[in-house]
Amino acid sequence: MKVQIDSLAYTNRLRSLPPGQKLSFASILFILSAIAHPLVQILIAIWMSIWTVIYAGIPVRTYFKLVYAAIFFWLTSLPALVINITELISYNLIQKDAIAGLNIGSYYLYLSHHGIFQAASIFTRALASLSCLYFLMLTVPFSEILQTLRRIGCPLLITEILLLMYRFTFVLLNTANEIWIAQTVRGGYSNFRTSMNSLALLIGQLLKRTFDNYHQVLLSLRSRGFTGELQVWHSYSYRQSYRYLIEATIGCIFLIILDLFENGRIFTRI
Repeated sequence: MKVQIDSLAYTNRLRSLPPGQKLSFASILFILSAIAHPLVQILIAIWMSIWTVIYAGIPVRTYFKLVYAAIFFWLTSLPALVINITELISYNLIQKDAIAGLNIGSYYLYLSHHGIFQAASIFTRALASLSCLYFLMLTVPFSEILQTLRRIGCPLLITEILLLMYRFTFVLLNTANEIWIAQTVRGGYSNFRTSMNSLALLIGQLLKRTFDNYHQVLLSLRSRGFTGELQVWHSYSYRQSYRYLIEATIGCIFLIILDLFENGRIFTRI
């Protein structure tokens, strides 16, 4: 899947909003996603999806491709969370936790009630956090994020490392995609043996081209008088939107109050 993230970040409908406001908004909800209850996390995911798809105008198909990729990684970890195994002599200790299971020799393999609850909790937290991350990634160019971080006092070394990592990540993905297409056209993945051989060649070529690209970037920086600081310039002018500011403020306050209310209900039950 090839998604032009940079193009969307520069052409979305929220492009004119100051990046500092969008960064603050996403950061507040990201922190809340990590500590809030599942109900609040689901509301955050829905609300941020509305901001990304409807307000920013990001294509629904592109957004859900990104969400699907994250859900796929969650699904790969699902068996390790919901399936447990223990010795039969410990069956009485886990009887309340076991929903269903089967005997395998002297062991008992079972579906864990606590594991399902934990998996659901991880899913809602990850979905809410990723929705905040996708909002920031798809509506604010990365160079403007770095400039905002520098203005609030983030060390220069960290922002430069982030900039280089961001650039080389896309170079790496683009190079891997080009090599994979060339190998596929030549029948490099027709069977398992040739697939493994082609994959080994792809990894080797990818490593070689990455070092070559790094050397070219280093030479270009030196030829331009690099002094230890990467300067990023843009001439885009921003404008405030009090409608979005008021909605974001009221929404954040509502979610915080709702989370506090959920905390109060739990303590009351206890």
